[in-house]
Amino acid sequence: MHHFLFGIYPYIALSVLIIGSIARYERDPFTWKSSSSQLLRRKQLIMGSILFHVGVLTIFAGHFVGLLTPIWFFDALGISHGAKQILAVVAGGIAGIMALVGGLMLLNRRMNDPRIRKTSSFADIAILVLLLAQLILGLGTIYVSLQHLDGHEMVTFMSWAQGIFTFNPDAASYIEHAAMIFKLHIFLGLTIILVFPFTRLVHMLSVPLRYLTRPGYQIVRSRRQSTTPKRRG
Repeated sequence: MHHFLFGIYPYIALSVLIIGSIARYERDPFTWKSSSSQLLRRKQLIMGSILFHVGVLTIFAGHFVGLLTPIWFFDALGISHGAKQILAVVAGGIAGIMALVGGLMLLNRRMNDPRIRKTSSFADIAILVLLLAQLILGLGTIYVSLQHLDGHEMVTFMSWAQGIFTFNPDAASYIEHAAMIFKLHIFLGLTIILVFPFTRLVHMLSVPLRYLTRPGYQIVRSRRQSTTPKRRG
């Protein structure tokens, strides 16, 4: 079961993520959106949304760089494993708290505002609950990490993640003796990746890079244009 959850399940989740996202974009492009409820209640959204998105994006970037950067690269820079783990604990802890507070604000808004509750689907609420549970598990790992500041535990997770992406058949063995809270955190993270294509999270893949190279402002209507319709002679 351990080998399935951490050696095979990651490939299932990643395959569904890629194939499911492509299929949804091709078959149902009009559902590829964030379905924002900003127009319904703007004031309740701003603070929670900023805290949640900044926190989650910081965590995502930290996990991506921290887990997938080769270990030898940090060694070449003279960054010890212990220092890297402390940085991950501090930065991840701050970002995690921000995201959790913002997420709870968004969940409260979605559940207790009648207008927004009526326009929310089961998937909207479920994915937010999953993300909040993942944040709580992530913050819970900090306590365990503080018991081992030598960085050895961090290296084991880096070895596992890099082993998955290099198709190492023994990747699951690296975290076999990891604390249960870490395994739950990884499993839930993989599950979120699995359901990603079927939720509003797909809007994360729609980065509007084309706007960076756009030649200028689009003129829809001249400011001096008369609004009075011309009479026909």
